Amino acid sequence: MTDTLTLFAITLPGLEEALAQEARERGFDVTGTEPGGVTMAGDWTTVWRANLELRGATRVLVRVGDFMAFHLAQLDKRARKFPWGDILRADVPVRVEVATSRKSKIYHAGAATQRVETALVETAGITIAADAPVTLKLRIDDNRVTISVDTSGEPLHKRGHKEAVGKAPMRETLAALFLRQCGFDGTEPVFDPMCGSGTFVIEAAEIAAGLQAGRDRAFAYEQLATFDPTANALRRDTRLNTPDVRFYGSDQDKGVVEMARANAQRAGVADLVQFTQGNAGEITPPEGPAGLVIVNPPYGARIGDKKTLYPVYGRLGQVLAERFSGWRVGIVTSEAALAKTTGLPFLPDGPSIAHGGLRVRLYRTGVLR
Repeated sequence: MTDTLTLFAITLPGLEEALAQEARERGFDVTGTEPGGVTMAGDWTTVWRANLELRGATRVLVRVGDFMAFHLAQLDKRARKFPWGDILRADVPVRVEVATSRKSKIYHAGAATQRVETALVETAGITIAADAPVTLKLRIDDNRVTISVDTSGEPLHKRGHKEAVGKAPMRETLAALFLRQCGFDGTEPVFDPMCGSGTFVIEAAEIAAGLQAGRDRAFAYEQLATFDPTANALRRDTRLNTPDVRFYGSDQDKGVVEMARANAQRAGVADLVQFTQGNAGEITPPEGPAGLVIVNPPYGARIGDKKTLYPVYGRLGQVLAERFSGWRVGIVTSEAALAKTTGLPFLPDGPSIAHGGLRVRLYRTGVLR
């Protein structure tokens, strides 16, 4: 193991460049993108900061070592010689996952997992448990075994302050990257006319206030031998900015609106957001400067009969075109036909993203005239 670590920040395929852009803006040393994530160089302080600050990452892995192994006996021998104690604590249970095995003579993932688990137990005194707080991930590619530790634990979209979620919720990590792809930088209002549990609105308010994404949660890195308790000084629950703009959401469901307000309160941004009950087909722009309308409407496979949704999208597009001059629009949907029904002048399509068992796409406009 070297002093310089390789970090791999995972994201949904298609969003790698958006996450890389965020990481660069936050001062991380981005060394490249790979399918499903972004590689960065740094030390353990970088690891802690990445978990706390990256809004678009699903989780952060650290590649802690690698070796060649052409058969299971060799894997067993080299796993026993690996300096596990440099990374893992004997008093913290571990789970082992073989993420991939390809172009390798070791093709049985279960047998490979068992060999590494046995090495951990017999050479480092570590307990193996299915619900362990720390997960080791092995990738075997062309007979090279790469060992990574998951430093996040629970997925990073679980910010730690949202208890209530609506139907088919938008994950915070995805919301953050969609906001970024719409050009949102925290200096303009955001309005979500089908806000559900308030994810887009709350995420926008947090970004504008400069709040850390992971300020209210625990991480797996706190259970590693490499953790320094002074790292808690990196955790900050205060705002860096006092936004001049506000963030708005509406929904026709009164219970959902109350849910969004409660989530905003727990996130500490209740004073920056305004949630109201109302029909998306009757919305008007809030007072003040123009900004971004971003919405995750219902779509066919998620809700049921998509034929009933064409009038909803058509009316939404009409209202936005007639009343929201000067605003930009972002619409997330799985159905290109539904997006087209809005009649809005969308820019070229973005990537197709896996979300909730569907493939969705962000449809964006420039400034409406």
